[in-house]
Amino acid sequence: METVSSNITIGLVGNPNSGKTTLLNKLCNSKDSVGNYPRVTVSAQERSFSHAGHSITITDLPGIYALTTLSPEESSSRDLIHSEKVDLLVNVLDAGNLERSLYLTSQLIEMGRPIIFVLNMIDEARRKHLKIDTQALSDMLGGPVIEMNSIAGEGLEKLKDAIVEQGAVKREVSQTFIKYDQHLADAVVRVQEKIAQLHPKEMTEQQTRWLAIKLLEGDEVLLRQEKDHDHLLEMVRRERYDLARDHDGECEMLFADARYGFVHGMVCEAVEFPDDIESRFDITRKLDRIFLNKVIGIPLFIGLLWTMFQTTFTVGEYPMNWIDSGVTVVSAFLDDLIPAGMVHDLVIEGIVAGVGGTIIFLPNIVILFFFMAIFSETGYLTRAAFLMDRLMHTFGLHGKALIPLVMGFGCNVPAVMATRTIESDRSRLITILINPFMLCAARLPVFILFAGAFFSEMAGTMVFIMYMLSIIIAMAASVFLNKLLPKGAEEAFVMELPPYRLPTLRAVLVHMWDKALNFLQKIAGVILVGSVVIWFLQAFPQHTVYSTDFDAQIEQLQSSPASSDSEAAIAELKRKKAQEHLSESYLGRIARTIAPVFAPLDFTWRDTVAILTGFVAKEVVVASYAVIYSQDEESTEESTSLRAVLAGTMSPLVAFAFMLFALLYSPCLATIAAIRREAGGWRWAGFSVAFSLVLAWGLAFTVVSVGSLFI
Repeated sequence: METVSSNITIGLVGNPNSGKTTLLNKLCNSKDSVGNYPRVTVSAQERSFSHAGHSITITDLPGIYALTTLSPEESSSRDLIHSEKVDLLVNVLDAGNLERSLYLTSQLIEMGRPIIFVLNMIDEARRKHLKIDTQALSDMLGGPVIEMNSIAGEGLEKLKDAIVEQGAVKREVSQTFIKYDQHLADAVVRVQEKIAQLHPKEMTEQQTRWLAIKLLEGDEVLLRQEKDHDHLLEMVRRERYDLARDHDGECEMLFADARYGFVHGMVCEAVEFPDDIESRFDITRKLDRIFLNKVIGIPLFIGLLWTMFQTTFTVGEYPMNWIDSGVTVVSAFLDDLIPAGMVHDLVIEGIVAGVGGTIIFLPNIVILFFFMAIFSETGYLTRAAFLMDRLMHTFGLHGKALIPLVMGFGCNVPAVMATRTIESDRSRLITILINPFMLCAARLPVFILFAGAFFSEMAGTMVFIMYMLSIIIAMAASVFLNKLLPKGAEEAFVMELPPYRLPTLRAVLVHMWDKALNFLQKIAGVILVGSVVIWFLQAFPQHTVYSTDFDAQIEQLQSSPASSDSEAAIAELKRKKAQEHLSESYLGRIARTIAPVFAPLDFTWRDTVAILTGFVAKEVVVASYAVIYSQDEESTEESTSLRAVLAGTMSPLVAFAFMLFALLYSPCLATIAAIRREAGGWRWAGFSVAFSLVLAWGLAFTVVSVGSLFI
């Protein structure tokens, strides 16, 4: 036993939905997203904290069920554990579902790494009246077992002390072996001896045993790593053949059966179940009979979504108006404070108009993610994925695609990353390519603006329709892509259905705060910069050659006796002058060059400006309209509301076509980068941009063309 560095590195590993991320947040006082559905963490995340004079770095690995290489997350988790880049593993177990959690544990202990076992959600186990003998578990697993309720912080200090105790010194790891069938055990020993001959200095006895087991299980990655050792591979092939012949079953299943037997025996030894345990599942079963019902399940799902969007708009209308009034007050104050000139125009017509025109949608973002947090925390999102699996297979999608697609309602970037949970490369690629069609939070302000301006009496329903269209179009796109891409093997859909849980107030508030903060950061960053750039482009060149001498005509009218007609004429001349200046500005010239592409859709050059800025980030679309129309006298005399001004610029039909185009056209730059990274190159990122643009233009043109026949 020797002392090591005061810097301790930890790998946090466990099943999806075991509370790993909640535990990480508690240990490090961080606020990563958590949810009552599998695989919130889709890539390794690092956090740090200090305890007892030691600096401790935790790597939160994606939730996995086994140390296989079926999915990228399982492969990356196993690679990190096997590489010994961490000093200690913390295996998070769901105390209320130990038998399920311990299957992964049975594989971890075979790797011979030092492990601390955390019985998380111990409060739920107590509510189920489960009695767990932690000392017996510790003896059988060969490491300390700590009871925890990570939400309440129970057991937190004990865990920190155990991390320091176990990680600050190098200890001999207690060798815990699973008892395999004698034929299996003999085969493992024979292969292990061969590996030890080939790797005499590189591996410990525990490591050679683990490698032997994985080779006999047919692990393709490890078999490829040993490709230079022909004698070893031939031995493994013969052993696998003999075992399968003698036991009438694949080697993988023989090892799995042995592990399940080990786990079951451990649970029987260490856990005492109440006599009425079956009745304690009644609530979950009764709720599942409703939410997973084949007849009413999907209508209930659609109804809940409609309620969410209707409430988002109707309840959000009140704080929106308060913020709008506040922006008007700030604008008036700065208007009086800053002397006339370029700085005045930049602040009032650029920054305040652009940022203020966007920030009013903050309440809608917060309300939407309040509902998303409730669905996530209660476990309903998992049920929705399970419910939609059969329908999604009709469109050539895997059931696991629903979680990344639902995450796309928040932001397409983490949603694209979340496709790592899908084992099939083909299914994962299709999900990546259709994910940008999901209506992300960045587009929500655009639809709230247009719904309020053109469909005020049914604004909430219009936003709901856009969300439904995003799902329908994504499904239709998957059908097309399924025909385009080579067929692959059909996959079974296995997803854990966690028990229903009451969401904690803290978890919901943290979820809402994170989304609000993210929106405010974008306003302080990309929207502010975008508003300033748009203002400069529309303000210059300042010396415009007008088609007529507007100033002389205005001066002539001002010198004549005042009347309502002369005031109206002056206002009209000022409006025409402002429009002509905008048209001849750098912004106007750029937009008018590209405008012919959108002319068949009845979009004006101003709409073209909004579309172009949306390539960077969809939030800037609203800021673009706010800056452009702040230059128009129409927006200053009767109403300062952007919705009121926008309502007179196009027909409801064209407005709907624009909403459809904004829903579908090109992912933002961040999403394009994520697609390139996850899909494996610029080829698919470029395809995504081109595919979405063609689809957006085609559907918008169809709406305008067909709609004009009936109007």
